[in-house]
Amino acid sequence: MDSVSQKYQLFADNVQQLRQRGMGRQNAHILVSANTTVSLKGEWLEAFWCDRCQKTEWYYVKKTGERAYHLSLAPSRLWQQVAGTIDPRGNPSVGEFTRKQSRRLNYNSSKSFRFYG
Repeated sequence: MDSVSQKYQLFADNVQQLRQRGMGRQNAHILVSANTTVSLKGEWLEAFWCDRCQKTEWYYVKKTGERAYHLSLAPSRLWQQVAGTIDPRGNPSVGEFTRKQSRRLNYNSSKSFRFYG
């Protein structure tokens, strides 16, 4: 697999995210209270090209040792913890109509509406 993107650093913005990574309750509360977000060292999202399947996939990468990493497909919940990216699966709060309209090449979008009178 070959990297085809930059590394997008992960951030924690609540106590539970820090607790899941082994931080004590009190330290997690202090960090979240003092900072809006906390950078998660050794964790990021990165896109890789697979020669075998001929497609690009986004992975959650976690450094586990000096030269060791754990890779897993990036779950959609992690896209909320990254700055500077757009979830490739789209924003789940956006409806299908809005998604289709945003992909249109022309701006004559009134043809998509039916007016009754």
